[in-house]
Amino acid sequence: MIAALLFSLTFGVLIGLGFLYYTTSYSTQGAIERYNGSQVSEEFDIAENYPKPISEIFITTHNHIIAFSLIFTIVCSVFYFSSLLNNGWKTFFLIEPFISIIVSFGSLWLMRFVNPNFVYLMAASSTLIYISYFTMVILILYEILFKKS
Repeated sequence: MIAALLFSLTFGVLIGLGFLYYTTSYSTQGAIERYNGSQVSEEFDIAENYPKPISEIFITTHNHIIAFSLIFTIVCSVFYFSSLLNNGWKTFFLIEPFISIIVSFGSLWLMRFVNPNFVYLMAASSTLIYISYFTMVILILYEILFKKS
């Protein structure tokens, strides 16, 4: 059951990563353009992306913070009982995603309303989220499916 749950969650996470690629091409410039809007060079050019309104940023951050928190509560709860990592690394993987969730979506607001260079903080913290997720899932699945006690 745990393996099936992790496969389902991972499918959802991969769909989200696919959407992220579709909307930003995994580039910092793509992320800035998605939220801050496209630059137009001539008076009659039509922007490909308009700046995201505050209402859309509220709903995006609300939905993602809640969903990511629930996903990591599930994954971390299972990972806590894993015997493959101990001490510092295990603690890191149990805590880091929750910090990066806040940093990632906080930096989205900062990128949109303070300075576009906050995109680098968003990219770094988002990368840590996904590294943590896939590391924990791989270790859990390895222990469930392959490790013989």
